[in-house]
Amino acid sequence: MIPITLAEIGNENVIKKIGGNEEVKRHLENLGFTVGGRVTVINTLGGSVIVKVKESRVAIGKDMATKIMI
Repeated sequence: MIPITLAEIGNENVIKKIGGNEEVKRHLENLGFTVGGRVTVINTLGGSVIVKVKESRVAIGKDMATKIMI
């Protein structure tokens, strides 16, 4: 498993684990990040990661992104 921040741009990945406290996990789940869900990194900009999850594009900070393991 690696954090989504290290994923190759354009490749679809499956989320294997979401770390962090309950508040962080709930926030990421509300954005569409769930274990077993598919996610594609669109781009990285200055530490932020832009991903496609459930047909939506979402920008998340590096701190949040490191908690999403693929």
